[in-house]
Amino acid sequence: MSGLPDRKEAHVRRLLEGPHPPVPTGLAAGAAARGDRLRRRRRALRRFGWAVLFAAAVAFVVWASLTRPWIAPPSGISPPLQGW
Repeated sequence: MSGLPDRKEAHVRRLLEGPHPPVPTGLAAGAAARGDRLRRRRRALRRFGWAVLFAAAVAFVVWASLTRPWIAPPSGISPPLQGW
């Protein structure tokens, strides 16, 4: 079993020392264009997410200012005491 790692290592060394395969023309330009598209898409999604978050915050503030959920509703059990 000790011969297996040495054989694999020797094979990898032969591959790295041997002639390198030719790189297709335009590979770097295509990779750069794809990376640019991905970056623009991520930036657009991030901006959209922040816009949705901001719109939700504004909608919550408007709703809270109109309904005032922090004020307890009036009790209908007994009339308020006045004139004491």
